[in-house]
Amino acid sequence: MSQTEFKLVECPRDAMQGLHDFVPTALKSQYLNLLLQVGFDTLDFGSFVSPKAIPQLADTAEVLANLDLDATNTKLLAIVANLRGVETAIKHQEISYLGFPFSISETFQQRNTNSSIKQSLVTAEEMLSLCVKHNKKAVVYLSMGFGNPYGDEWNYEIVEKWADVLVDKGVEIISLADTVGISTPEKINEILPKLLSRFSHTEIGIHLHSTPAERFEKIEAAYHAGVKRIDSALKGFGGCPMAADDLTGNIATEEVISFLNSKGENLNLNMDKWNEAMVLSGKVFR
Repeated sequence: MSQTEFKLVECPRDAMQGLHDFVPTALKSQYLNLLLQVGFDTLDFGSFVSPKAIPQLADTAEVLANLDLDATNTKLLAIVANLRGVETAIKHQEISYLGFPFSISETFQQRNTNSSIKQSLVTAEEMLSLCVKHNKKAVVYLSMGFGNPYGDEWNYEIVEKWADVLVDKGVEIISLADTVGISTPEKINEILPKLLSRFSHTEIGIHLHSTPAERFEKIEAAYHAGVKRIDSALKGFGGCPMAADDLTGNIATEEVISFLNSKGENLNLNMDKWNEAMVLSGKVFR
């Protein structure tokens, strides 16, 4: 597997969004600028959502203005939750990807974006249309992709059904999201190979949440399942504040890097800049 086949997506936005104390804009920008120099394919840097919902990311536009994009090939991804967010994000030429959380759980879709699955599908269609017009790509996160803790019906057929609907609408990148950390190696091995085979012309990735003790086995399962797009966050910080009060963290990027290096993968990352970001993270995540 060559370096170009792997897409590592670093997710500081996901890591920071649940922090209670506001991280100053200058410090956020400094941290993101270091991550931009590491060499990740994509940086999930911020979101254009309601400041009341996610106050930590209310300064996304200001942070974007402070980013140095001249010396990086890393592409920027911003999360949006409704049409207003889409219309704001597409105005920024620096952003390559718009990420939209589409839940296959009616309960969580309401909880996360205050809209139904049906309404969210309409939003996704409008987003796709605007992305085409503004030379951007949509990344749809299929959340609750590994199970549902809210009592809504869940099975693989439901996952595949909604993936099929989204691909039919024109979605080219789907990231299967384990919003509450209930995936297991067994579920990963069951679901991902089927999706990768069924949607061979669609980029299928994973966005896993996990406790530290379970991270490695999930990374290993995803690798052997054939996934080449992996979301993670430095030190495994973060989680979804809309899903639980006690956040289940992200997969730790350093563990993804270590695992892939052990398999002989050429990631071509600037580890000096990565180590600088690791040190600075102590000021961001207090």
